[in-house]
Amino acid sequence: MSIFDIFAKLEQERKQSADPVSGPIEWLVVGLGNPGSKYENTRHNAGFRALDAYCTKTGQRIDRMKFKALVGEGTLGGKRVLFVKPQTFMNLSGEAVRDAAEFYKIPPERIIVLFDDISLDVGRLRVRAKGSAGGQNGVKNIIYQLNSDQFPRVKIGIGAKPHPDYDLADWVLSKFQGEEEEKIQQAAARAMEAAEEIIRNGPSAAAQKFNGQST
Repeated sequence: MSIFDIFAKLEQERKQSADPVSGPIEWLVVGLGNPGSKYENTRHNAGFRALDAYCTKTGQRIDRMKFKALVGEGTLGGKRVLFVKPQTFMNLSGEAVRDAAEFYKIPPERIIVLFDDISLDVGRLRVRAKGSAGGQNGVKNIIYQLNSDQFPRVKIGIGAKPHPDYDLADWVLSKFQGEEEEKIQQAAARAMEAAEEIIRNGPSAAAQKFNGQST
């Protein structure tokens, strides 16, 4: 083996080490929220929080504008993944998901959506393989744009309105306070662990492991 062959072999090993899984995008992992500093850390941005927590932990970047979203290619659960943060505002989230899914030919079953849920206490998670929007407008638009509700999702509890007369929009656009902030921070990290479990072992395994879990 010549010195050139040795260098070529070392370079190949370096590339494989840096990117252990190569090839086409196989999954979409979508975090829902509203763009802009005004909405940072609001309850409605729990999906964004999950992706942000993952980026902080791993160094993953989600900073390229494409499909009306900030995106980043990476690896999760041993598969090639496109991480997606729609920038269309919540009610039109499905446009970005549809465009990315069409481009990479990803079926709904391999699109994981992370989003806020007012029916769950702050910090609790619930994994579902499919289902209705449950009143979440971003999910409703994704169902409409994909013409399918057959995508797995990770719901992140943000807590119910403090009293029935409280305006729902005001509630979901409010910010976490005190102990709630710590709970949502931990839940955001665990939501991405749940997404990884879905990729590795399926929604049922992820639901068994994460549903009802809280900080």
